[in-house]
Amino acid sequence: MAASELYTKFARVWIPDPEEVWKSAELLKDYKPGDKVLLLHLEEGKDLEYRLDPKTKELPHLRNPDILVGENDLTALSYLHEPAVLHNLRVRFIDSKLIYTYCGIVLVAINPYEQLPIYGEDIINAYSGQNMGDMDPHIFAVAEEAYKQMARDERNQSIIVSGESGAGKTVSAKYAMRYFATVSGSASEANVEEKVLASNPIMESIGNAKTTRNDNSSRFGKYIEIGFDKRYRIIGANMRTYLLEKSRVVFQAEEERNYHIFYQLCASANLPEFKMLRLGNANNFHYTKQGGSPVIEGVDDTKEMAHTRQACTLLGISESYQMGIFRILAGILHLGNVAFTSRDSDSCTIPPKHEPLSIFCDLMGVDYEEMCHWLCHRKLATTTETYIKPISKLQATNARDALAKHIYAKLFNWIVDHVNQALHSAVKQHSFIGVLDIYGFETFEINSFEQFCINYANEKLQQQFNMHVFKLEQEEYMKEQIPWTLIDFYDNQPCINLIESKLGILDLLDEECKMPKGTDDTWAQKLYNTHLNKCALFEKPRLSNKAFIIQHFADKVEYQCEGFLEKNKDTVFEEQIKVLKSSKFKMLPELFQDDEKAISPTSATSSGRTPLTRTPAKLTKGRPGQTAKEHKKTVGHQFRNSLHLLMETLNATTPHYVRCIKPNDFKFPFTFDEKRAVQQLRACGVLETIRISAAGFPSRWTYQEFFSRYRVLMKQKDVLSDRKQTCKNVLEKLIADKDKYQFGKTKIFFRAGQVAYLEKLRADKLRAACIRIQKTIRGWLLRKKYLRMRKAAIIVQRYVRGYQARCYAKFLRRTKAATIIQKYWRMYIVHRRYKIKRMATIVLQSYLRGYLARNRYRKMLREHKAVIIQKWVRGWLARIYYRRSMHAIIYLQCCFRRMMAKRELKKLKIEARSVERYKKLHIGMENKIMQLQRKVDEQNKDYKCLMEKLTNLEGIYTSETEKLRSDLERLQLSEEEAKIATGRVLSLQEEIAKLRKDLEQTQSEKKSIEERADRYKQETEQLVSNLKEENTLLKQEKEALNHLIVEQAKEMTETMEKKLVEETKQLELDLNDERLRYQNLLNEFSRLEERYDDLKEEMTLMVNVPKPGHKRTDSTHSSNESEYTFSSEIAETEDMPLRTEEPSEKKVPLDMSLFLKLQKRVTELEQEKQVMQDELDRKEEQVLRSKAKEEERPQIRGAELEYESLKRQELESENKKLKNELNELRKALSEKSAPEVTAPGAPAYRVLMEQLTSVSEELDVRKEEVLILRSQLVSQKEAIQPKNTMTDSTILLEDVQKMKDKGEIAQAYIGLKETNRSPAMDCHELNEDGELWLVYEGLKQANRLLESQLQSQKRSHENEAEALRGEIQSLKEENNRQQQLLAQNLQLPPEARIEASLQHEITRLTNENLDLMEQLEKQDKTVRKLKKQLKVFAKKIGELEVGQMENISPGQIIDEPIRPVNIPRKEKDFQGMLEYKKEDEQKLVKNLILELKPRGVAVNLIPGLPAYILFMCVRHADYLNDDQKVRSLLTSTINSIKKVLKKRGDDFETVSFWLSNTCRFLHCLKQYSGEEGFMKHNTSRQNEHCLTNFDLAEYRQVLSDLAIQIYQQLVRVLENILQPMIVSGMLEHETIQGVSGVKPTGLRKRTSSIADEGTYTLDSILRQLNSFHSVMCQHGMDPELIKQVVKQMFYIVGAITLNNLLLRKDMCSWSKGMQIRYNVSQLEEWLRDKNLMNSGAKETLEPLIQAAQLLQVKKKTDDDAEAICSMCSALTTAQIVKVLNLYTPVNEFEERVSVSFIRTIQMRLRDRKDSPQLLMDAKHIFPVTFPFNPSSLALETIQIPASLGLGFISRV
Repeated sequence: MAASELYTKFARVWIPDPEEVWKSAELLKDYKPGDKVLLLHLEEGKDLEYRLDPKTKELPHLRNPDILVGENDLTALSYLHEPAVLHNLRVRFIDSKLIYTYCGIVLVAINPYEQLPIYGEDIINAYSGQNMGDMDPHIFAVAEEAYKQMARDERNQSIIVSGESGAGKTVSAKYAMRYFATVSGSASEANVEEKVLASNPIMESIGNAKTTRNDNSSRFGKYIEIGFDKRYRIIGANMRTYLLEKSRVVFQAEEERNYHIFYQLCASANLPEFKMLRLGNANNFHYTKQGGSPVIEGVDDTKEMAHTRQACTLLGISESYQMGIFRILAGILHLGNVAFTSRDSDSCTIPPKHEPLSIFCDLMGVDYEEMCHWLCHRKLATTTETYIKPISKLQATNARDALAKHIYAKLFNWIVDHVNQALHSAVKQHSFIGVLDIYGFETFEINSFEQFCINYANEKLQQQFNMHVFKLEQEEYMKEQIPWTLIDFYDNQPCINLIESKLGILDLLDEECKMPKGTDDTWAQKLYNTHLNKCALFEKPRLSNKAFIIQHFADKVEYQCEGFLEKNKDTVFEEQIKVLKSSKFKMLPELFQDDEKAISPTSATSSGRTPLTRTPAKLTKGRPGQTAKEHKKTVGHQFRNSLHLLMETLNATTPHYVRCIKPNDFKFPFTFDEKRAVQQLRACGVLETIRISAAGFPSRWTYQEFFSRYRVLMKQKDVLSDRKQTCKNVLEKLIADKDKYQFGKTKIFFRAGQVAYLEKLRADKLRAACIRIQKTIRGWLLRKKYLRMRKAAIIVQRYVRGYQARCYAKFLRRTKAATIIQKYWRMYIVHRRYKIKRMATIVLQSYLRGYLARNRYRKMLREHKAVIIQKWVRGWLARIYYRRSMHAIIYLQCCFRRMMAKRELKKLKIEARSVERYKKLHIGMENKIMQLQRKVDEQNKDYKCLMEKLTNLEGIYTSETEKLRSDLERLQLSEEEAKIATGRVLSLQEEIAKLRKDLEQTQSEKKSIEERADRYKQETEQLVSNLKEENTLLKQEKEALNHLIVEQAKEMTETMEKKLVEETKQLELDLNDERLRYQNLLNEFSRLEERYDDLKEEMTLMVNVPKPGHKRTDSTHSSNESEYTFSSEIAETEDMPLRTEEPSEKKVPLDMSLFLKLQKRVTELEQEKQVMQDELDRKEEQVLRSKAKEEERPQIRGAELEYESLKRQELESENKKLKNELNELRKALSEKSAPEVTAPGAPAYRVLMEQLTSVSEELDVRKEEVLILRSQLVSQKEAIQPKNTMTDSTILLEDVQKMKDKGEIAQAYIGLKETNRSPAMDCHELNEDGELWLVYEGLKQANRLLESQLQSQKRSHENEAEALRGEIQSLKEENNRQQQLLAQNLQLPPEARIEASLQHEITRLTNENLDLMEQLEKQDKTVRKLKKQLKVFAKKIGELEVGQMENISPGQIIDEPIRPVNIPRKEKDFQGMLEYKKEDEQKLVKNLILELKPRGVAVNLIPGLPAYILFMCVRHADYLNDDQKVRSLLTSTINSIKKVLKKRGDDFETVSFWLSNTCRFLHCLKQYSGEEGFMKHNTSRQNEHCLTNFDLAEYRQVLSDLAIQIYQQLVRVLENILQPMIVSGMLEHETIQGVSGVKPTGLRKRTSSIADEGTYTLDSILRQLNSFHSVMCQHGMDPELIKQVVKQMFYIVGAITLNNLLLRKDMCSWSKGMQIRYNVSQLEEWLRDKNLMNSGAKETLEPLIQAAQLLQVKKKTDDDAEAICSMCSALTTAQIVKVLNLYTPVNEFEERVSVSFIRTIQMRLRDRKDSPQLLMDAKHIFPVTFPFNPSSLALETIQIPASLGLGFISRV
């Protein structure tokens, strides 16, 4: 793109600034090539003339569009340069409070100097399993990327964390390790992840110190390798340390501290165990007081010491070793206080009995005199002799400090070794992730040996980083198959060579250290001589001869040579070490043992463990005799070797980079210093990454994203079905220079600036569209105004023109009248002249035409006659010619044939005379005759066979015909019966007519009675009206008083109701909290129990080592184990500690204490629950006693009971009869299997017809009985009803007070109103006993019943007749079809005839068989239906008889004669119990629980059938009063369900099935427990099935706990299934296409960890929800429980969606809010479809709904802020502020949320008391309840399917 196209007016650019580094400006006019000055307008309002460099003529950097500012990835910026990077980081850090930003493969982390709530476990869970580019930048995203790439690529990973001191390196590394520990877990129960995290406080205490830049600065580098097994769980770790800053032990600068451990010891000096250390305040020791700042603000060293000791204990460092460490550290402090006095210039002494030295010797266990001597002397060895030389005070002080440093370094290495040993695992390591926490590039005013080594290490790391970045760029281009050229990037190999090559700086330093008189000055001269003016990267300062300058990749650094040699040698007097080795304190010699083998503290293998790299073995092994040489290696040499080893490790892994930036030097929170930031960005390689990216194609779009974003730049004709070709065509039109972009396989690659150009075109296009819309709207408004004015003008013109028009009309009327007169006169004259001319013309034409026609006719007549004559003449001539020709031809044929015949005759005569001819003719004639004879015989045989078959078929046909005739006769007989039945119907109709006549007479009598009643009513009304008038005055007074009373009562009730509602809500909240705590404890208990089971299994496997061969398992093992498990759950509380002691012996002490705490809490909850349960039971008993007193009914007399028993026996005998008939039917059907079995007249058919007739007769009898009973009931009811009076008002008042709620009162009022409602005329009072009314009602009901029976019989007879007619018609059709087929067969040849008849017969028999099978099925259904009806009628009869007996008075019972009833023998009745043997219990549990598959057998069962079967077995054990059997069965059931869920706990159907059955089993135990509260919903029969001997309340509690555990497991399964779908379906997928725009995404999508497996949509979520709901309904789960599950599912959906929204900046836009609200509406629609709106699921989505609304509302004014605060009641303040900070416009027309608006929101919400937690707890599980849901299913009717394999149990 040409510069003139980009540097146009209003284009924004960056110009350098000495204060702000870069300043933004705007062009005031277009740039033209050749201009030397740019006119700019600065943001502060000033104009500036910016002069271009005359040599380079380089234009200033262009600024990115505002829409690209604040992106997650710096590579998403169109213009990639330093000011763009700096501005983007500043906007994210200051405005959005975001500390993490991607820069390609690098994570840039800016230290906020403030605790942020973004590192909780909820954030870890949110980032776990996510792609790196999908979430906002975070250290957890980098850790997740490394973890997934390790699992996916099976390649070791490294996370390289670098930065300045105080930039947050250690914290970032700590969070990365914490992420691995949380996500992966450990492979064993040894809590390896806790140990890995516990190593941090130890290493921080001994390796971190306060500096001027950082309160917790790491003064060493470390590389921690976290090992994983094949399942990628943590199994161990290993730590390497680099370049410990030992000088800090003896010297600290101003405002700095020594290592933390020294101050922790001094702060804890008052502890009893530390008395022997004789410590005090830190200011009392020379080594801790030099900095003058012994205390860090906000840090309690005493607590930190406790944490350090706790971490040591966790890592296995015993108390004795810990005290040894503290003794050595205290000795170092006391050693620092040792003072020297000078005797002369070359010698010194220590005062006698010097207290610090004596304390040091006591702590170290060394001799005082010996140590005192060697601190002031040294041994010198020459070739000939050895002598002791005193040293000066300065040398003694330096030797003391060197000893202290050496001791501390050895102790540091010893601790690192022990930490590595504690983190070491015996399991084979499969892979590892290394976390490198190493110092960044450092430059100070005075730089020494430490800074040199640090910068040397950073040079090596920067080289590796550049190579890796370049490699990734190359791989991306090759993957997309686009041409690429070699990118020129900075290679710092010359600088590395300067340092480490032969005759390099380190080599010369080591060489100078070997010189006897080598000094820093001589070394500096050697450097100048070797490298000055020979290496461009090496310089000499102008004013110093003891320093040198190296041009590093980040900056030039000046190093002071002073101290280089001493620090490189790191010498300590050998005599002092020998004194320490001879110590009586055992730990001290350990530090110095194998000293000859040990490498320095900076050694990479200091842990003594083989490094987990691909390094050859020869690097870690030494040759014998090489130890002395190794011991003499210098610090620089050792550091170089360890750095090479580190680089080999990093090169063998996949690196991930975290660059930490320090925003300011004053530790101010969220303060950004541009100068310091730029300096660090240049030093850490971020800008180098940008430069490499910008050199190629930094902007990358997929074809679909490009199409979605820039669709507005395309015309309709440009859009093709192929997106790739569409994008190509558009880009060719938009960007002329083809070098500015490249087309890859899946992406389009753009050079820097092209995306900004496209954004400019897009914005221009959208702006033009907006202008067009504005233009159109403004034009429409002006047009409306114009039309109003025009309308007014038209009205004025209309009136004026109207007057003118009327005048003109008058003139026109006159003119028109004159014209009409003229017209008619002229017309008359012309018309008359025309008529005369016309008549003359017509006469002439007629004569002329007649003459011409006559001539034409004569000519045609002549021609016709001539043609006829010619026709006849020509025909005669042709016939004559034909006859002659024919005669001649026939004559010629005759002559020729005669001649040919004569010749043939001559030949025949000659042949007849020859004998040979005769013989030839007769050759083979005999054979032919024989063959013909045989053929005739065979045809005769076939004919006979066919005739026999034909006769057989005719016989069969005749038999079938006879059969059909017999059926026809039978049908005729049935038709006659139907006729007889119609006769009966006629007779019944006659009877109805008679009854109608009687009814008419009754009606006439009724009319007379009604007349009398009317008269009586009128008189009564008159009397009532008088009384009403008198009562009105009283009522008014009463109403006034009542009004006052009602108002007072209303006020009181309102206050009481408010208090009651508030108390109820508070109690509900307390109950839910307590229930949640209890369920969480139960969940923890189940987890511990599972862990205990696993440990127990491991112990059994370890103890019982199986011998060779097969070994049987003890059959009692499972039962014993189950009993133990149950007893541990339900036993008394005081026995619980005793039982838990034995299994917990082998656990970790921490787990044991946790377990005991949980048990204690459980016992407390159980006691509280027991107290509440007792109180509830006591209140329920009081209520039941009062109810029993009020509802006590008189006992039934013995005669009534006897009558009931007789009726029951009668029904049982009928039941037996039906069963016998059914058995006979089955037997008849099973005897024969031929098709004739079901034919009419067959035995089975006869049996069925007999049964049907008997059933119909029995039904008639029962109908008559019912009719009689109903008439009696009606008569008695009507007789009793008038005698009943109104209930006393006091009784009614008491009943109303007993009613609980308003619904019951309303129902009672309606019922009372209906009972008291009287007809308009009281006909019961017609006579004194009301007999006439009773008779009338009885007759009416009898008439209705007879009419209904008559109608039903009539319909049945009509149906039967219709069926018979249809059958006759079908038989006729079948007969006709048979005759047709017979006729057709007779016409066929014999073979075809037989085949066709057989085929027809087969088809006929098949059809008949199918028809008969259908008839049999219909008859079976009819039989079942009739039996059901019979049972219903029998039940109704029994109820009516009971009611009748209750309503009949005792006198009536005595007076009425009892009918003699046949008393048959009582048949066996099922009691709803299942019997099984004790030894079959395991088989029962196995078949019914362990091996039952919900998807297989169980799906076709009655819902809850296993629960019913188990309860029926429990009932039988209860019936036998066998407590051992009950306990064993229940315990086995509970443990078997647990085993099934443990084995198949990740299968939703299995968990749902057993949750449903466990709840049903629990409901059955409640329903049949015998408690009044549960029995009120039962039938009388169900109440008979209640348990009689055992109270299973404790088992109900155990089952309730089990159901809670299953529910929680179900929720976890739901979450695992739904979680992968939620983010994709709710956030990422565009349900409304085209609403949300796509923005540039940078390089993050390139490094996605998981390949796209197909995106989920909202429909996927809805389908999954449908699946869950259908499965739960299919399993018969309680509706209330389904509602709770749905509520939990919707909470998971809402929480995960909102959490991802809060962690994804790209999702916080107006269009995404619209998408979310649409998706939520779809979920609500799903709830409405399933009738689950009252489940509380919608309320769980409220935070998500409010977040979506927050994205869409206006966010500018104070009113908007007020609206947001009132709207977002379900969101916390942190969430609201986070959404506002993350809000990102997708288009330039949207505006960002200003910082002032966010502060306004914070000010308004500061008083709101809500949780500071940012994310919702997606793992939260609502407390579940199991409302009692009784079953209406009768236990005695349950049948056990054979598919369950429970043949060994029998029904009782």
